[in-house]
Amino acid sequence: MKKIPTEKMSREEWLKLRKTGIGGSDAGAVCGLNPYRSPFAVYMDKTSEEVSEDDNEALRQGRDFEDYVAKRFTEETGLKVQRSNYLYRSEEYPFMLANIDRQIIGENGGLECKTASAYAAEKWKDGKIPESYELQCQHYMAVMGWDHMYIACLILGREFLYRRIERDDQLIRNLIRIEKEFWEEHVLKHVLPDPDGSRDYNTMLEEYFKRDSRKDETIPLIGFDQDLRRRQEISELLSRLEEERNEIDQRLKLYMKDKEVAMNQDYKVSWIYTETTRLDTKRLKEEEPEVYRRYAKMSTGRRFSVKGGAA
Repeated sequence: MKKIPTEKMSREEWLKLRKTGIGGSDAGAVCGLNPYRSPFAVYMDKTSEEVSEDDNEALRQGRDFEDYVAKRFTEETGLKVQRSNYLYRSEEYPFMLANIDRQIIGENGGLECKTASAYAAEKWKDGKIPESYELQCQHYMAVMGWDHMYIACLILGREFLYRRIERDDQLIRNLIRIEKEFWEEHVLKHVLPDPDGSRDYNTMLEEYFKRDSRKDETIPLIGFDQDLRRRQEISELLSRLEEERNEIDQRLKLYMKDKEVAMNQDYKVSWIYTETTRLDTKRLKEEEPEVYRRYAKMSTGRRFSVKGGAA
């Protein structure tokens, strides 16, 4: 394994280095098991020249609480940990990177620190570990040659917990195969991954093809009958589910009457009075056409629709 010092690196240098391989936090997404990040998002990150990092309050809290989680782990287990100021690269599989949180002193293992909201507590119940985190730890064990890892999580405002994860060589072999194919067949060759249903992928399609649309050209629709029948089944199912959800919402509103909030230990339901001001663009266009044209902003895009099939 190759050790790359990161202590004196700028944030931009570190982000560029991260583009040169698949990290532990990418592993679950590449395998399609990260509910918040798609394989396509990883592909775009690794192939784009843009050096930026998605950031939000949850990610910031995760970074800020990392030291606290590590200290709580030491208190709970008696195990000592140390920070590593290196990025590690597998020599056998150079596309595999590891940016670890802590190493366990005296053991062939490491520690991954996490934070989660109270609403995510169910994912950790009864010894469970979210799948993407399990894969992240197995990825690190593959790069570092570790026998095991600990993962510690602070459920904000509720509890602290930790789990021990043993090395799973069969899972690691499958993970390496998937990551290798993704890196060599997609990232290096700049070949888009298969559609995955994500917003990222849809945005890419809109941006990539919007300027090249040929309005007067129709092509034969071949090989999609099964997909289109399934699409229609899904649309009908979604319609029924939407009605069912609306019915539940109506029962909740009937229960709440004029109250704005209802809570129990697992859920919070809000039905809050709000006032919204909207511009009457139709009236503005009719009564003040010059003002309307001056401030109107045109947007372009392609509208997708499917017609036909059984009623």
